Amino acid sequence: MGEVWGQYNNYRANGLVVSGIVHVVLLGVIVAGAAVAHQVVQPAKQRENVILIEPSPDSYIFRTSNKLVGGGGGGGDHDPLPAPKGRLPKFAIAQITPAQIVLRNVAPKLAVEPTVIVPPQVQLAENHMPNLGSPSAAVLPGAPPSNGSGAGGGIGSGSGGGVGVGHGAGVGAGSGGGMGGGVFKVGGGISAPQPVLTPDPEYTDEARSAKTQGTCTLWLIVDAAGRPRDIRIVHGLGFGLDAKAMEAVQRWRFDPALKDGKPVTVQISVEVEFKLY
Repeated sequence: MGEVWGQYNNYRANGLVVSGIVHVVLLGVIVAGAAVAHQVVQPAKQRENVILIEPSPDSYIFRTSNKLVGGGGGGGDHDPLPAPKGRLPKFAIAQITPAQIVLRNVAPKLAVEPTVIVPPQVQLAENHMPNLGSPSAAVLPGAPPSNGSGAGGGIGSGSGGGVGVGHGAGVGAGSGGGMGGGVFKVGGGISAPQPVLTPDPEYTDEARSAKTQGTCTLWLIVDAAGRPRDIRIVHGLGFGLDAKAMEAVQRWRFDPALKDGKPVTVQISVEVEFKLY
């Protein structure tokens, strides 16, 4: 009997040891599984899709304005010498005192800072010269002060109280105020150009296969002859449709915009629609 009970006790002891080892292994597996499972179900960071538009479309989409903001201007007071190089006067929407280098009225009843009619939001590089003048004029060292050979006040060889060779209280070539070049916005006495010929754009095979349709927005200038130029894409569709839109608009023709009954160059934006049938 003693020999039998001794073997039984040995089996029980060995079973307890094996059971303990098994439980330790299972506990380790459970802990490791919990850790791995925690890593697996950890929420993934949400992906962000960013579309970069450079420059901002607002910088070259020209919306209808109720104030004249294009054109140019010039001035002078019949001086025999040309106006010197210098900085521009302060920009303003309305002009009270024209720019002048040689003061004809040295004791005005009401002193007002000279201005030119250019929208204040227009930003130009400053030349930081101490005297007023025309930024585009040649440097004439040692020359006496002069308002220029133009007329109507202002500085330059134009007329109208502005600065430069144009006509009006603005700056530079062109007329009617604003910066020179003769390019206007619609509004403020400037009519919109009217399209008279608008060929449809062609679809690309790539866009047709992708079943892409929508609208391209383009910026352009319509000159005084009604022809588009300087065409740019503002919002495109891809798949080759942007180039097709530009090709189509290049063939468009307009009745030009008018100012005081005369054709002028304007800057506008148009939309070209692509639709699958």
